[in-house]
Amino acid sequence: MMRALLITLALATLGTGCIGGESSEPPVVGIRNMYNQPRYDTQERQPFFADQRSMRPQVEGTVSQEMTKGYAHATGLAAQSGAYIETVPVAMIRNFGTAQAMMVRGKDRYNIYCAPCHSVAGDGKGMVSRRAASLGATGLVAPSFHDDRLRHIPDGQLFATITNGVRNMPSYAHNLPVDDRWAIVQYVRALQLSQAPAVASENTEQPQ
Repeated sequence: MMRALLITLALATLGTGCIGGESSEPPVVGIRNMYNQPRYDTQERQPFFADQRSMRPQVEGTVSQEMTKGYAHATGLAAQSGAYIETVPVAMIRNFGTAQAMMVRGKDRYNIYCAPCHSVAGDGKGMVSRRAASLGATGLVAPSFHDDRLRHIPDGQLFATITNGVRNMPSYAHNLPVDDRWAIVQYVRALQLSQAPAVASENTEQPQ
């Protein structure tokens, strides 16, 4: 019994003595949990294709799924002029069934994604903005939607800002589907209308 114990202690001592040693061989991992996968990483060179690119280019003629509903719908820009469209397309309201349903959805998404910075009232005094202001990081304070500048920009520009981001605001294209972004635009206009009814505008046209 004592002999077996001494042998075990000796082996354990030899094992700990290897810690920190250098080896050209990969470490022994009992359970790999998919840490090592037979794949190529993004932008990694690989010999299978002639151009040796791991990421394959899109097939010629590929159209983004969002673009199938129309250029203005996906970008907020008029197809011919390239200018921002002035109001939320009526087709967007039809996607929700009614203007009220679109507004409800816009409020829900706004409170999740926008209110932390812009506040539920849209005055730019959300929790993140207040914290940034207290730390002197004024560049991170969100603007108020009730400023004249933001009251008068086209709906398409608001949509494009949500889609692409601006300055310290990130893009929300991966978080919000296109229809939800338009719903937020509609809700922001409602917030503006609640405080400046004579200035702000809202597309209230009902689908036929």
